[in-house]
Amino acid sequence: MHLEDLDVAVDNGSIDTVLLALTDMQGRLQGKRLHGRYFVDEVVAHGSEGCNYLLAVDVDMNTVDGYQMSSWSSGYGDFVMKPDFRTLRPVPWQPRTAMVLADLETTDGVPVYASPRQILQRQLDRLAEHGLTAFAGTELEFVLFRDSYEQAFEKNYRDLVPANQYNVDYSLLGTARVEPLLRRIRNEMYGAGLTPESAKGECNFGQHEIAFRYADALTCADNHVIYKNGAKEIAAQEGMALTFMAKPNAREGNSCHIHFSLRGPDGKSAMLGDGPAHLSVTGQRVVAGLLATMREFSLLFAPNINSYKRYQPGSFAPTALRWGVDNRTCSLRMAGHGEGMRVENRVPGGDVNPYLAIAALVAGALHGLDNELELEPELVGNAYDDATAPRVPTTLREAGDLWLGSEVARNAFGPEVVAHYGNMAQVELAAFDAAVTDWELRRGFERM
Repeated sequence: MHLEDLDVAVDNGSIDTVLLALTDMQGRLQGKRLHGRYFVDEVVAHGSEGCNYLLAVDVDMNTVDGYQMSSWSSGYGDFVMKPDFRTLRPVPWQPRTAMVLADLETTDGVPVYASPRQILQRQLDRLAEHGLTAFAGTELEFVLFRDSYEQAFEKNYRDLVPANQYNVDYSLLGTARVEPLLRRIRNEMYGAGLTPESAKGECNFGQHEIAFRYADALTCADNHVIYKNGAKEIAAQEGMALTFMAKPNAREGNSCHIHFSLRGPDGKSAMLGDGPAHLSVTGQRVVAGLLATMREFSLLFAPNINSYKRYQPGSFAPTALRWGVDNRTCSLRMAGHGEGMRVENRVPGGDVNPYLAIAALVAGALHGLDNELELEPELVGNAYDDATAPRVPTTLREAGDLWLGSEVARNAFGPEVVAHYGNMAQVELAAFDAAVTDWELRRGFERM
């Protein structure tokens, strides 16, 4: 949607509300609902302010200690949300509404270093210095329930009714049971400027995936957060609830496989060549860099306590940091062929912040290129059985320690970003360590 179209739509009344949105640390859309005329007359030229605590709170929006950019001692001031009009679009699932994503500046006009969207942009700028452009596609899974979000809350998220009572992986009958919702999501995302490809069932009860066409890396991340937020809103309108939690129950978790490739100045694949698995020298160094940085960057792929419960042997969630050709037991799977060849990172779950995860992929690729890393031989067979492979971290605590101790992360992202997101992990760990869980009560209330 062009800005001129918005002006006309506001004039004729077909749009009366504009959402100005930023993506927070947790990958959620935050922002304001603005009257259409006010947005066009004032916000287009000047942006709009918001409290800088939006990048310094936990998932419950509690103010927490440890963040340099925002605190009680600094007065919790404002930052400025500057619309990126390339992202302006209608929101078909809300009446007479448009949306635009924002980048963040301080009130002095300085970019906000901890903003996920700008973290990704800085990595893309570094990549451009090599004459390369990143493309990505994210595959988000969710589990759908017949309960509304309010009912789920009242039930303490226990005994929820899944939308399907059995494994509907690739089942047309199973997806038909919830096609009214899936159809709404597909078609209304198309109306918002995304390009949906398909919907399919998955293994967990009520689990589904809607896939969208790949795009340049920044657009892919933008589309991801708009889809994720919109899918929840559409489900709520239908009296249902869906979750992107990495591991919502004991069955299969929700993945977010990220497909990643690089193109050169000529627009052709920079990864395609005559080497192993049809990889060019550039492609081999990229994959080697992704493997070399995976453990230290795992906080950006798996940002929550729950993220790490997804990594179970034989679960299609990886545990071994190996690469293979069309091998779903590996963390990195080479997929596609010819110009469509790409590397699929199978580590992230549905709770991932796409800007941070794709930024980590770009930074890992640059690490491999800058250091001319050699690619290890591909793994053939079952990576779960490879006892010599480095492993995906098993806890957020391990991932946080690796991140905070990483010289590669500091060089790629800067010490301020490393400290900021390291603190996010420590905040979550402190909250979890202080909580008394259902598991503890069941095991200890009577018998201990």
